[in-house]
Amino acid sequence: MELPFWLESRLMQICDFVFATIPRQAPSMENLAKCKIISHRGQHDNIKVFENTLTAFDHALDTDGIWGIELDFRWTKDLIPVVTHDPDLKRLFDSDIIISETTLAELKNRCPQVPTLEEVLQRYGGKLHLMVEAKEEHYPQPEKQNKILANLFAQLQAKKDFHLLSLVPEMLVLLNFVGTSAKLLVAVFNAKNLSKISLTENYAGLGGHYLLLNHKLVRKHLDCGQKIGVGYPKSKNNLFREINRGVEWIFCNDAVEVSSILQTELKKAQLLVDAKDSFN
Repeated sequence: MELPFWLESRLMQICDFVFATIPRQAPSMENLAKCKIISHRGQHDNIKVFENTLTAFDHALDTDGIWGIELDFRWTKDLIPVVTHDPDLKRLFDSDIIISETTLAELKNRCPQVPTLEEVLQRYGGKLHLMVEAKEEHYPQPEKQNKILANLFAQLQAKKDFHLLSLVPEMLVLLNFVGTSAKLLVAVFNAKNLSKISLTENYAGLGGHYLLLNHKLVRKHLDCGQKIGVGYPKSKNNLFREINRGVEWIFCNDAVEVSSILQTELKKAQLLVDAKDSFN
């Protein structure tokens, strides 16, 4: 279940405002160093730079401290995976194109900004960690589509170079070209249920909005050796809260800003360590 875009944005604004005002203890140097910033759909404003485009991903690649990018893919009519979040291009490009009803040639002709998954993997694979989200949609030829994905990801190493994400458990079962330890479920209001599935299937861990993943649930996954990924902290206090909870993967809508916060705090922590060593 995904919320309407406008509602999701408003709820996140309210949460961010509240959590930004609550002071948090600075994390340890060790925990700060473990934190990994992931640019959610690339660095974009959807005015000049659109999400899930090469330009948005280039901005993330060019920023120190950004560890990875999150991207979404869907299938064209001729079974070519392309990088886009929505099933159509109405929200971003005011176009009536429906991805699943359009061939790649037609899509590129009318909206060349939409990259293929192959373009993204070749351009950023091995340079940024790729969090690749499979959107819920009909797979007319699942065996063939799994082979296509296997070929596209063949030069990358699962877990090391990429993880496969989905909000829908059935999608991770359907996509069998990669092992379970490189798969990550993303919760909305079903965190408890997806948590059970993740632990049972030995997935990489669990993702979701920071407000929806409570402390007990986070600790359960960490104690089992799994990772937790949260979106989308914006302030220093909010970032500190997640790092102190043991969260390693931080998905950000403005990864450049959050990365700047993290890098500043890492420098402060290092100065304290150096001063302590000098005193001793």
